[in-house]
Amino acid sequence: MEAVVHEQALDERLAALEAARAWSPRVISKLESHIRSADDAALFRINPIRFATEKNIAEAEAVDLFLHGAFLGLFEMDWLLLCSACSCVVESFHSLKGVRSQFHCGMCRADLEAALDDYIAVTFTVSPQIRSIAFHKPEDLPARDFAFAYKLTDEGLLPDGTPFVKALQGWTSAISYLPPGTTRLELAVQEGLLHAWSPDSDAGFDFRVGGAPAISSQTVHIHFLGNRCEPSEGTVAPGRLAFEIENATGQQGFIAISAIPAEALPILEIPRLEFVTHLSGSRLLATQTFRDLFRSEAIRAVEGIGVRDITLLFTDLKGSTDLYNRIGDLNALSLVQQHFELLREVTVQHGGAIIKTIGDAVMAAFTEPTDAVRASLAMLQNMEVFNRRTPNREVILKIGLHRGAAIAVTLNERLDYFGQTVNIAARVQSLSDANEICLTSEVLNAPGVKDILASYAMEQERVQLKGIHQQIPVFRIHFADIPAL
Repeated sequence: MEAVVHEQALDERLAALEAARAWSPRVISKLESHIRSADDAALFRINPIRFATEKNIAEAEAVDLFLHGAFLGLFEMDWLLLCSACSCVVESFHSLKGVRSQFHCGMCRADLEAALDDYIAVTFTVSPQIRSIAFHKPEDLPARDFAFAYKLTDEGLLPDGTPFVKALQGWTSAISYLPPGTTRLELAVQEGLLHAWSPDSDAGFDFRVGGAPAISSQTVHIHFLGNRCEPSEGTVAPGRLAFEIENATGQQGFIAISAIPAEALPILEIPRLEFVTHLSGSRLLATQTFRDLFRSEAIRAVEGIGVRDITLLFTDLKGSTDLYNRIGDLNALSLVQQHFELLREVTVQHGGAIIKTIGDAVMAAFTEPTDAVRASLAMLQNMEVFNRRTPNREVILKIGLHRGAAIAVTLNERLDYFGQTVNIAARVQSLSDANEICLTSEVLNAPGVKDILASYAMEQERVQLKGIHQQIPVFRIHFADIPAL
């Protein structure tokens, strides 16, 4: 079927997208071509990181492209909770408000926990106001498409690089919606396991296949009870087999039966899949464009959502009280605001986001420690240039860095971070002096950081921070040891 594109809406929103910021050559035309010519599957839950690779676009620009596109109505943004064992989409939400860290996978029949940087992915689907695709109406999809294209993703990989969903497709001998009444599913089975599953509930069963082949066709009666099946396990012989599944719930159900050969059973013991790089919730929260465009996004969960690895950068000004006294409140405030803009610009250039300002201080977040370190060096370099233009009105910067786990929360209607990593980062910053960077070993020992700092003189000291039971090593770099721009 030929794609039906709503031309006026597409033209208007592409024009607004083009005006949203400066884009690299042909970025908008590549996106337009994709919207017009890609098949339905390629316009459903687009991974912007994968899109960037396929279209030869810088990752950060591709993320910005889809965020602006979602803001302008070209795309719908989805937050996906992914099962680490089967790569199914356990749940999806159009807003961060719906996301939580505790969830249940019906396919695996297991309770799971996700963090913003682990198994929470953000994707983008073309808006129905721009182009209608089959996945906008999942209830109308054939059973196989509903299971393997809508409920499962192809981004969870087995050790040999095969998407788990492709292996599961190959094993699946029968798949069907279950209207009220009895559905008969016939299949030929060999030694191994018959694993029946439903992507929306715990309904399923496991039958071992073994022993001598059956002389005649076997029939097994199953009661589908919505969230479970009875019997839930059993044994059958190799050969022809029919399942007669009675659905007495009065509502449509779903079942898929995967015949997993004996030699493939160890695959089911793999505790977690490797995932294609996706736009994680953690990276999105540390993206300035997201924080600027989607200010109303909030984490509803009272306990917040965990982030396993975030690098936090704190800055403050040395002698700001004296600055206000010397040049007056209005002049000093103007300089401080200019310094905020400079720090924001540097933070964005290095892939981070400003989380908040606290008086004259800034808190920024980065998903990559190397980006945070490069940003801190650039901040001191740029502040030196800034101060040359304002003699006798110097804005003197102090910087601290720490890396670790944190809790993403909504505080004062703003996405923020909470926990010991935040406390340590702030206290490490308080150790720094004028034009200095202080960082912890967690940052220094991150991959690539020592290479960045190899040519800089560093002083190490052990310090006792408030609230920390033992002394920790802190590494100090002074601006005099940092080459000028």
